[in-house]
Amino acid sequence: MAFWNKEIISLNEKYFSLDISDLSVKVFQLEKKGGKDEIRSFGVSEIPLGCIENGEIINREKVVEVIKKLLTTAGPKKINTKKVICSLPESKVFLRAVTIPEMSKDEAAEAIKWEIEASTPLALEQVYYDWQFLDKFEGKQNVLTAAVGKDFVDKLSEILTDCGLEVCGMEVESVASTRSLIAKDAKAENIFLIVDIGSSKTSFTVTEGNIPYFTSSIPFSSSGITEEISSRMNFQKEEAEKIKITQGIENSAGNNSVLNSIGSLLENLAVEIERTMDFYQNMSKSHPEIEKIILTGGGSNLKGLLTYLKTKISTEIVLGDPWINLNLANKLPKISQEDAMRYVVSIGLAMRETDYGD
Repeated sequence: MAFWNKEIISLNEKYFSLDISDLSVKVFQLEKKGGKDEIRSFGVSEIPLGCIENGEIINREKVVEVIKKLLTTAGPKKINTKKVICSLPESKVFLRAVTIPEMSKDEAAEAIKWEIEASTPLALEQVYYDWQFLDKFEGKQNVLTAAVGKDFVDKLSEILTDCGLEVCGMEVESVASTRSLIAKDAKAENIFLIVDIGSSKTSFTVTEGNIPYFTSSIPFSSSGITEEISSRMNFQKEEAEKIKITQGIENSAGNNSVLNSIGSLLENLAVEIERTMDFYQNMSKSHPEIEKIILTGGGSNLKGLLTYLKTKISTEIVLGDPWINLNLANKLPKISQEDAMRYVVSIGLAMRETDYGD
């Protein structure tokens, strides 16, 4: 599912992905060489605090400046196209699974308009929307719907145009993450919870197979961990960040000062993961259990976090593998596993068309 595809631009042409969050912007470009996937270019730049808040761009000029500079510094090869697919922040998108009577695609298109208008605070003419048929049961059809305000999308498009880019399309973060982390052959009965620990928030996405059914978020974040260490251990933020990265919460069975300072935050994260799983089971008609939790995002690299959560939650927990659906021909990626956790959304966006403009 993708939003706002410009039909005048063919995705068979070369394109790259752009993932914009409150505190950073990332780019990623894939290529096909002899049927194998290759990473042509990637890069990340930090965005100064206050330039973007909850997905809303406040300082347009600064954001344009950061993006333009990143386009010149990304590597190992230069990005060789101006065509871009951009992420849409989850906070700006209304994602919902609805059930309608089984009907033709044309009939469904009309019925879904009313479903979208009923489930969003904006009038239908004020949103761009998209939908996708899911499974059928007992004469009914499940449909995944999503809508985003035209005003937000148009402003974002103008900013990308100011950067000298041609916008091919935009896609919801959770859809891109799912494409990157969930195997293409996953079945609908395989239920996963993606826990994306970012710099400003943690996002939850429950998927049935490789379709996102439910999303939510909490304030827990990588930067919040740094601030708590700084406050509790009386360090400057730069030193707290260094301690977080080098020490983490490994050896948590002993007297770990970092764990002692952020223990309440981590306990709350575990509680929220359990609560999200319970909520999904309660709202699902068939009440399936989530079989695996997939950790991703830069915050998932906290040393000892995976081990800690395994002691708190009985469901299987693993670190995400953003290369699971790529054919890298047994070559090591040009990016470390730790860094790759930050690029999950941008990798998923870059994978949207399997030929990558070959």
